[in-house]
Amino acid sequence: MKGSSKIAIGVAAALGLGAAVAVFAHPGGMGPGMMGPGMMGPGMMGPGMGGAMAGPMQHGDASFADDMRLVHAMLFDHDKIKRTVTNLPDGIRTVTKSDDPGVARAIQAHVASMEKRLSDGKIFNLFSPTLPVLFENRDKIKTVVEMTDRGSIVTQTSGNAKVVAALQAHAVEVSELARDGMVAMMRAARANRGQAALGPGGR
Repeated sequence: MKGSSKIAIGVAAALGLGAAVAVFAHPGGMGPGMMGPGMMGPGMMGPGMGGAMAGPMQHGDASFADDMRLVHAMLFDHDKIKRTVTNLPDGIRTVTKSDDPGVARAIQAHVASMEKRLSDGKIFNLFSPTLPVLFENRDKIKTVVEMTDRGSIVTQTSGNAKVVAALQAHAVEVSELARDGMVAMMRAARANRGQAALGPGGR
């Protein structure tokens, strides 16, 4: 099953980090830097975004803020990014690229950062229900990353059916971010808050 879209994030899980990992070129998401100085300053987030993003951001590691800047940059520049996702019998293959040199470098940096996070078990998750599964089973995932002139190609496979399903589901999350940008991010944040209010099992 193949699908093409313009993306805003590679991890997860890309990969394709998924993740968006998570979330653009997809290593645990979907899938590192397109944001210039000042873009994260006051006024860049719309009403309610501070509260929606605050939960995940409060407990980040030393590189969390840098990865956040990359994710926001890719969300803002998602119309400059093209991403193709191919579902494999045992995983996914993502191609994420841009004709803009700065955006291409950002894609590559994001993929490298998310791949390292997956390897180290340092989850970077913005409201994704699939990334926890990927990070908990990171030892069952084989990741191959190829950097290209315009971005990256990430192939992730697993012999575990649950992990394969999570990889492919995460790719769907990334595609929604690619299609809708910050709107998709806020939709995921609302869904995450709703699930938390319901409690385990959605009850």
